[in-house]
Amino acid sequence: MRANDHPAMRRYMKRIIPITIAYIAAIALATALVPDNAPASALTIGLALLPGMAALGWLWAMGRLLIELDDEYLRMLEVRKFLVATGATLAITSVWGVLELYSPEVPKLGVFFVFPIWCIGLALGQLVNRFGFGDPGPC
Repeated sequence: MRANDHPAMRRYMKRIIPITIAYIAAIALATALVPDNAPASALTIGLALLPGMAALGWLWAMGRLLIELDDEYLRMLEVRKFLVATGATLAITSVWGVLELYSPEVPKLGVFFVFPIWCIGLALGQLVNRFGFGDPGPC
């Protein structure tokens, strides 16, 4: 069975797509309603928390996928993806943080970008799985 044909993966996609739509909508809403450098208020804090809630939803969906995958090989591929993403994120943010510390002309990396960097790392992890260890193919 290929990974995309596994029932747990189909359930994961049914979870992740609405969460992604909610994240994009929350970012768009907060961008439209909160002006730059707005003072903290209940409204601005609430609008800022909405995309964060969607990010938590993504993490929950990924955790559920690991729990629901009964195929150990497919679960290992997902865990490897998460490890590559985490390692890449830690490497990028650590190196950039030291650059910021010692080079004032280097632009600041906002904390907001850590999760998107991790998501890009997931794509890198998928490439590592595919080209470093071969396409999982039928089990």
